Amino acid sequence: MKTLPFLVLLFICGSLITKAQEVTYTSSKSGWDANQFGNQRVLVHFNGIAKVAKVYIEWRRSDPNPEEKAIIVQDAKTGKKIENILPLSLNKERGIICFEPTSGPGTYFIYYQPYKNEGRSNYPKGVYPKQDKLPDWVARKDAERLPVNTKVLQIESVDAFNSVYPMEVIATSAEVGKLKAQHAEPAYLVFPESRRYPIVMKNDIPQRWIVKGPQRTFTDKALRGENFSFQLGVYALKELQNVKLKFSDLKDKMGNKIAAKLISCLNTEGTTYDGQPFGKTVNVPKDQVQALWCLLTVPTTTKPGTYSGSIEVSVANAPSQLIRISLQVDARLNKENGIDEPWKQTRLTWLNSTLAQNNTVIAPYTALEVQGTTISLLGRKVELDKNGFPKQIQTFFSPEMTDYINTPNNLLAENIHFHFVRKADGKNIKLNDGGIEFTQKQAGTVKWKTTSANDSLQMDITGRLEFDGFMFYTVKVTALKDVDLKDVTMHIPFNKTAATYLMGLGQKGGERPEKFEWKWDVANKNQDGAWLGNVNAGLQYSLRDEKYIRPLNTNFYLQKPLLLPTSWGNGNKGGVTIGIKGSSMLVNNYTGEREMKKGEVQYYNFTLLITPFHTIDTDFQWENRFYHKYNTIDSIKATGATVVNIHHATPINPWINYPFIEHAKMKSYIDEAHRKGLKVKIYNTVRELSNRAYETFPMRSLGHEIYSPGKGGGFSWLQEHVKDDYIAAWFVPEIKDAAIVNSGMSRWHNYYVEGMNWLTKNVGIDGIYLDDVAFDRITMKRIKRVLTQGGHPGIIDLHSANQYNKSDGFNNSANLYMEHFPYLNRLWFGEYFDYEKNKPDFFLTEVSGIPFGLMGEMLQDGGNQWRGMVYGMTNRLPWSGNNDPRPIWKVWDNFGMKGTKMIGYWSENCPIKTSNPEILATVYKKPGAALVAIASWASQDEKITLNIDWKKLGIDPAKAVLSIPEVTNFQQGSTPDLKSEIAIDKGKGLLLVIREK
Repeated sequence: MKTLPFLVLLFICGSLITKAQEVTYTSSKSGWDANQFGNQRVLVHFNGIAKVAKVYIEWRRSDPNPEEKAIIVQDAKTGKKIENILPLSLNKERGIICFEPTSGPGTYFIYYQPYKNEGRSNYPKGVYPKQDKLPDWVARKDAERLPVNTKVLQIESVDAFNSVYPMEVIATSAEVGKLKAQHAEPAYLVFPESRRYPIVMKNDIPQRWIVKGPQRTFTDKALRGENFSFQLGVYALKELQNVKLKFSDLKDKMGNKIAAKLISCLNTEGTTYDGQPFGKTVNVPKDQVQALWCLLTVPTTTKPGTYSGSIEVSVANAPSQLIRISLQVDARLNKENGIDEPWKQTRLTWLNSTLAQNNTVIAPYTALEVQGTTISLLGRKVELDKNGFPKQIQTFFSPEMTDYINTPNNLLAENIHFHFVRKADGKNIKLNDGGIEFTQKQAGTVKWKTTSANDSLQMDITGRLEFDGFMFYTVKVTALKDVDLKDVTMHIPFNKTAATYLMGLGQKGGERPEKFEWKWDVANKNQDGAWLGNVNAGLQYSLRDEKYIRPLNTNFYLQKPLLLPTSWGNGNKGGVTIGIKGSSMLVNNYTGEREMKKGEVQYYNFTLLITPFHTIDTDFQWENRFYHKYNTIDSIKATGATVVNIHHATPINPWINYPFIEHAKMKSYIDEAHRKGLKVKIYNTVRELSNRAYETFPMRSLGHEIYSPGKGGGFSWLQEHVKDDYIAAWFVPEIKDAAIVNSGMSRWHNYYVEGMNWLTKNVGIDGIYLDDVAFDRITMKRIKRVLTQGGHPGIIDLHSANQYNKSDGFNNSANLYMEHFPYLNRLWFGEYFDYEKNKPDFFLTEVSGIPFGLMGEMLQDGGNQWRGMVYGMTNRLPWSGNNDPRPIWKVWDNFGMKGTKMIGYWSENCPIKTSNPEILATVYKKPGAALVAIASWASQDEKITLNIDWKKLGIDPAKAVLSIPEVTNFQQGSTPDLKSEIAIDKGKGLLLVIREK
């Protein structure tokens, strides 16, 4: 070790700086390279003549284990890193650091949270390195004897968003100890806090509260009509149980009042995403802080003045405390409740919204009609049996899916029914049906109930059918005495012709196997049902119980998987078999053996979804050409696209699933697009949420209601501010947008609906682009209602990466999101879909959308443009790889696709077939002409001839002329003879035009 001959001189001449310094916190205006140095630094000034600078920093850090994190010292004058440093003591409260002042007296920067991003760029793992091995430049014992000779000027954050002041500047242990000693009597302390300073920390209290002390009064200001809010920070000196707030009326001196019923606590009460009032129990562990957010929408009729009242804080295991509140109401009227100033937390009331919750019919659907026990809806009918289950389900769609027809397609060979099989003799326990009673008949919803019973079992059934074809059954089975069952089964007997295809239960979409067996495995598989059907008639079903919670999906299924239904799963004894039985194709859903004690209840709930939902809209497909990238309006219009999809991480929509911050720029862009004849949709979904959301910490105060529990980590901002108990999601390194995974079904969906309503009315969006979906059909209906209000187009397209993988629980994207399909306008399936190896039945069921009344586009590697056209699909600009869709758009325009009738290869009415069954043809027909899309699934290059039914085609063969138009990067032009052989390359195809002279 080196000694310090100048030590005595230092003591004599050095500036002796006391430890107790008032610290100023600021945010840098110019910033620095946070990727190299971290987000926080201390500016210090050395004014001595010694060769060692020593500084005492009372930094009051909230991050864990500062002693394990590196320190970087930088010379402000040269910008160079100083190698000779010695951290003497580092903890959360303070740091003592020595360094060599390389430029003598002057300013130096001490960075105390440098990090490195490891892992994938969009899913980083922020790592805080330990201190590198330090040079042997000063003896520790000598450094410890040195006086402090360097002054702290300020603690600085790289920008305002990374600021820790004031709510993340911790109180010291001595300050907390003194606070507890001064207030030993209460079991908890209450700190009223302004909405300007959301409570962030859970395990520390801020220094701000030490300065202020516990308060029994709170004073603030609000405008008439404003969504006002404030917080009560409850600091538990012992474990607290069932913390509640009770509000009094607020009154002024004249007797005017703001009623107590208008004030609520976001943490203890609210409205669920499906419109139901609910209460929450709030418990606070010892030595932790709980923020209680209080909401008040000040009535517009309120007289200006000062209104006073009280809040009673009650705790089940401690005495109550009374907080006085004084609110000065300004005479000014707040525009739209102040939601244009979300940094004031004015949108927290959106979390309890019931907007668009009423189940009104959404176009193109029609009102439900009930005649006897038959319920009619758009293109479908359901006839109920006396047991309350469907006796028959019919659809009225043509095989081409372009028209409604009068002849029904019958789905069922017989009624859906249950069997309760006695273990003793293997016989069915027959229940006596009680008959149907309709309990609600509305345009959007029809409900009914019935009871079937005997001396041992009672089955109470409630069912409902909604206008889009969704059915939900609650099947409550009660044991009237002890019953030993060999099995409980629900049979869905399909007509064989109505179950051509199967998708789900671990099966990729395609032709149904002759025999199939499946078992529950919710820990690994997001599977609880399947879709079976044909192109123009099908049925999806899922098995649930009363505890069903929608799991996470898209990369996060394993973090929050399905709950095994107690009834259907039965400890993994249950399962499904599918196969031919007699004249039907039987879906047998079974539970296996179980005993039921007298009074025991099991719920065998299930859902049904009748497909298709409506006919396909081919004209919408041809006319609405999506451009999926932010660009100038003029450049997009020049491509021929008509609809712009604005992704996140763009100048007008930077923050993922929080499109509110740059709304003025977005409106300007959309206004220009509208003037020039284009529509604009934006990326906005629910699955993860940007850390830029103003409401991040109020929603964190709700526990796991909005954000999923997890191991934390991810980008540095999340670790330094959110700290723990979250799942880090998508990250955009260019703008440092770090998302957090949402918890699933929550009040955030209410906010989402209100947000979409605001964007539609105030910004003018024409719809949304959904990048996978983490909400259910209830929220989807609400979104469609607000997007289409006032004549807005409300276009919704859904992209999904193929969910058939380990991380997503081996589900099918189409099966997972089918409940949303009634409200979509287009599919984009998607990453990881293989358009080369999969067969036509996979394209038809999993990609095209046609069996559900939709049409789609391709994504992965630009898709297969020849196969895509058989289903009316192209890829999407500019995500097109080498398959630019514009040459095909040109064919559409030249041919005149608007008004054509699409007749797919799957239809018996298709007028053109090829001589090779592995080379398929779809016809787009109009008077006197037809565009024919041909695609090959053959294993090699082939030559084909066309088999044409001229009568069905509507063209006189004597006048027919065949041409192959020139299409860039698709095909070369020619005019072959109608009877000649046509060469088709492996994996490719052709577009042919047949016209009548």
